[in-house]
Parts: sequence; structure tokens; C-alpha cells
Amino acid sequence: MKIGDIDLGNNPILLAPMEDVTDSPFRTICRRKGAAVVYTEFISSEAIVRDNDQALHKMDFTEEQRPFGVQIFGGREEAMEDAAQTAEKENPDIIDINFGCPVYKIAKKGAGAGCLRDLDMMERMAASVVDAVGDVPVTAKTRLGWDNKTIKIREVALRLQSVGIKALAIHARTRNQKYKGDARWDYLKYVKDTPGLEIPIIGNGDVTSPEDAKCMFDETGVDGVMIGRGAIGNPWIFDRTRHYIDTGELLPEPTIEDRVDLCAEQLRRSVDHHGERYGVIIMKKHYGQYLKGIRNSRQLRAEIMKESEMDPIIDLLMNFKEQEMLAVAS
Repeated sequence: MKIGDIDLGNNPILLAPMEDVTDSPFRTICRRKGAAVVYTEFISSEAIVRDNDQALHKMDFTEEQRPFGVQIFGGREEAMEDAAQTAEKENPDIIDINFGCPVYKIAKKGAGAGCLRDLDMMERMAASVVDAVGDVPVTAKTRLGWDNKTIKIREVALRLQSVGIKALAIHARTRNQKYKGDARWDYLKYVKDTPGLEIPIIGNGDVTSPEDAKCMFDETGVDGVMIGRGAIGNPWIFDRTRHYIDTGELLPEPTIEDRVDLCAEQLRRSVDHHGERYGVIIMKKHYGQYLKGIRNSRQLRAEIMKESEMDPIIDLLMNFKEQEMLAVAS
């Protein structure tokens, strides 16, 4: 699979952009653990054009994250064009347009999944971003439609291809579904079978294990699989999925030591990148998944959530790891 001139090999596994999750520390870890491409959190085009510090901070990245994509969203074509040009100056490998966010306050402004209610505007916006950034490949991420009555995903794919979008990621739910119900993978196959469609299609939705990813490839024929919530607190899913697809062998789950150590590493990176206050806060989304299924972890999570500084949390994690390893050895 290729995005522009970026060759990702066969059946690549990508990290989905997620608000308050795919910050620079988490992207670094996921890339190291085998994600073929990593993306920023979605960034408001209006915030970018106003030189908002938080928006610009979200675009910070390190070379080890490449291939790296900046995802932008907005409901105003001029702002999206200007934001894309600003993002291009950061030298990302990819610029991605969010046409899928289901959050009401975003969609009501015609941004995110709101674009699915006006395909002419979606097409114009994609064209303006493509024209604005020159040689940087532009991709898009969307949903099946606004609701069951407005699923026109084949038309969306062909329109976006016609204006220069280089790959399309599809979350296989409608906007009205949000994250409820099962992802409808049959529509991914339906899109892949579209006459005249040549750009890569990346499937997204309900992939939380290596087996899920292989099933999506096998059942739908998508070119790539994008993992979102299944990667939170579980960056190993990329290497484990790659190995399973390539060999048919399922690698063991990470050990308690692996999970605690990587959680602590991400916390340190988070504080270094964001500062202590916000670096500690944003990590709260990850502890539950890093520690999921480990005995006695509920009390540990409760204690961690009370802390507002990094060092006490590191101490709690290391003490817990030592106690659990002693218990296993005895």
C-alpha cells in the first residue's frame, strides 16, 4: 500500500488519530511498537490560523515518529486551506482531513462528520487542501454517512479520489451511531468493490486484537487497518498484529513488567512534553488499559488518580510491579 510516494508495504496497521490520546509521547511509543503511520489528535483549522499555542503544540513531533500525519478539521474552506499550509511548514509526511468526528458541537458547524451532509462542500474543501499543500499527500478519514438513510460512501470515495485525496480511512459506522453498535465491515468491502476506485481504503472500527485485524483484511479486502481505541494502553497491538498476519502465530500478551514499565515510560514522556500538570492529567486515559486484567490493579488505579505529580505515580507503579513479580515468583 502506498500513500503518495510513501510505501507502507502490504497490509499496514496504522494508529488512528484520537483526541487527548495520540499526543507526541504516545505516537512515539506506538511507532516504535510497529504502527505503520501515526497521526496527531485532530486539530481545529480555526485554532491553527489564529496561531493558538495548544493547536501548534499538537503538531510537535520527532523524527522517530515518521511516517507522521497531521489531522485537521473545520467547516470553513478558507480556514482549512490556510491551516493546511501552516501544517505543511511543520514538514509532516501526510496531511489528513477529518470528515468523521461525530461530536455534536463539531458536526453542527459543518465540520467533521457534518461534512457528510453536504458532499459538494466536502469535495470543495478536500480540493482546496490538496491544492494548498503541493507535494505533501493529503488523505481523509470519514464515516459511512450521517445516518442509515444517507450512506453514500462509494460516492464519497470517488469524489475525494477525483480531487487528489491519496487514501481514505473509513470508520464503518454512521455519524448517528457514534461508537455504538457493531462496525459494519460489509460496507468496507462494498467500497473496495467500487468500479473506478484506485486509492487505498483503510478500514477502522472494532479492531481490538490481532485476530480482528486479520479478519478485517480477509473479509473486506481493505488495503490497511487503522486501530484506535484498541491501542490505548496497548501499543503492543501493532507488533503483535503484524506478526500474526505475517506468520499466523499469536505472540504472548505483554507481561506485568512490560505493561508497568511502558506505562511509566509514557508518563515520563508525557510530563517532559506537556509539563507536569497536563502531562499527568492526560495520562489518566491510559492507566486503566495498561493495567487491565492485572490482579489488585483497581486499588493501584484509585491511588494513581489521586496524585497530581509524576514521581509519586512512578513510585506507585514500581512498587506494584515489584510486589506482583514477587507474588508470581513465590
